[in-house]
Amino acid sequence: MDTTTTTPASATSPAPQSTPPVAVRLTEAAVRQVKEVIKAQGFEGYFFSIRVVPAGCSGLGYDLNLVKETKAGDTVWEQDGVKLATDGMSSQYLGGTEIDYVSAITGAGFKFNNPNAKSSCGCGTSFTT
Repeated sequence: MDTTTTTPASATSPAPQSTPPVAVRLTEAAVRQVKEVIKAQGFEGYFFSIRVVPAGCSGLGYDLNLVKETKAGDTVWEQDGVKLATDGMSSQYLGGTEIDYVSAITGAGFKFNNPNAKSSCGCGTSFTT
């Protein structure tokens, strides 16, 4: 079951909003992988931070981290027991994005299905809008 709750600015904010301002969704495989990494690293209570940063030959890339605390102004929400966070600048590029975790013979990693990306580089690590 997909449960989403949003709190503005910080994880300690007492007034959750009913719908997330950032429409980012993790697939079941991505949720499972994030939970496994959090458990394996002993990072219970951490946030899965999703940010868009200048990177690669196409100009923008994704920055994923586990963070103990969010930054002022971050949007935070929860999906299936995973606490997520992003910043306002990244939100404009992430709306409608689905993040999957795929494993293949050539490797494993998070795959972004971002409807805002107009093109991506040949290696698939950066995109343009």
